[in-house]
Amino acid sequence: MKDLKYLTAYIVPILSVLGIYYRGYSLYITPLMVFTIVPLIELVMPSLTNNLDEASKESKLKNKFFDILLWLNVPIIFSVLFYGLFTYSTGDFHTYETVGLVFSLGIVAGSNGINVAHELGHRQDSIERYLGKILLLPSLYMHFYIEHNYGHHVNAATPEDPATARFNENLYAFWWRSVTQQYINSWRIQNRLLKGENQSFFTLKNDMFWYLIIQISYLVLIGISFSWMTTVVALCIAIVGFSLLEIINYLEHYGLRRVQKKSGRYEVVKEIHSWNSNHVLGRILLYELTRHSDHHYRTNKKYQVLDYHRESPQLPYGYPTMMVIATIPPLWFSIVNKHVPREMIEMSS
Repeated sequence: MKDLKYLTAYIVPILSVLGIYYRGYSLYITPLMVFTIVPLIELVMPSLTNNLDEASKESKLKNKFFDILLWLNVPIIFSVLFYGLFTYSTGDFHTYETVGLVFSLGIVAGSNGINVAHELGHRQDSIERYLGKILLLPSLYMHFYIEHNYGHHVNAATPEDPATARFNENLYAFWWRSVTQQYINSWRIQNRLLKGENQSFFTLKNDMFWYLIIQISYLVLIGISFSWMTTVVALCIAIVGFSLLEIINYLEHYGLRRVQKKSGRYEVVKEIHSWNSNHVLGRILLYELTRHSDHHYRTNKKYQVLDYHRESPQLPYGYPTMMVIATIPPLWFSIVNKHVPREMIEMSS
């Protein structure tokens, strides 16, 4: 029965549907829940550091329930998006309602879309990886699959990684740097991968071309099916979706650095190179993404068996709370900077 806790992750799309149905200020239920109510609850909920024993891990790895929970996000997300965009295109929305709709659906695209896509993108099964790429579509961030798997996991906690926030770098400067450089890096990585297979840049095997075509087609289809103003709304939803990812990226490696050897290469990624959080509610809502240190330490490890490592730097609050704090740079620096290991600060200076 304890495993049913992960059903809580569906609260976000459910609240979004309720907001769309009732309209008006109800459209703000989802952002209010995620960025106000959840952080407040996390302040009083426990931070659990216990790990599963080997027998329990083996049992959970064999249980398809955990995989089905992820797969179901594909029909759920696209159904919610269709309902939201259809309602917008057929109704007379006030400006404040449109803003609420954008943020509500953007949160769905980020939490149940990109977050789940991240988990599925690391799977060995090709079908699961395809499902992960599909979940990146509403946020127009399909290139994330390439940059994250072939770039970020190689360069995390180094100056070469655009998704690693530097010490004393504020969220807004990081957002622009990460968004632009990750996209550029994705093309570079794709080109390198193609060269490794003796393929031309102009080939049907160039996934970045396909991502571009699919995403443009997605926006055009929305325009033809609903209206071109609805396409603008879909574009805004995507921006909110990938911005949530970038806020999480900001949290995950802020100020952390791997030692660079005399050869120029960096030490291997360890548990100390990612921020960790054991706050229960954030763990459940984000499918254990908050145990990020173990994810980087053992990349292919499934979310239900991720471990807590005592040596990992710990965020003082859960991910939802820290996401809110990150939007206020002076507050972020005053809370987090004192938790950054001193030796890593020295490497950054």
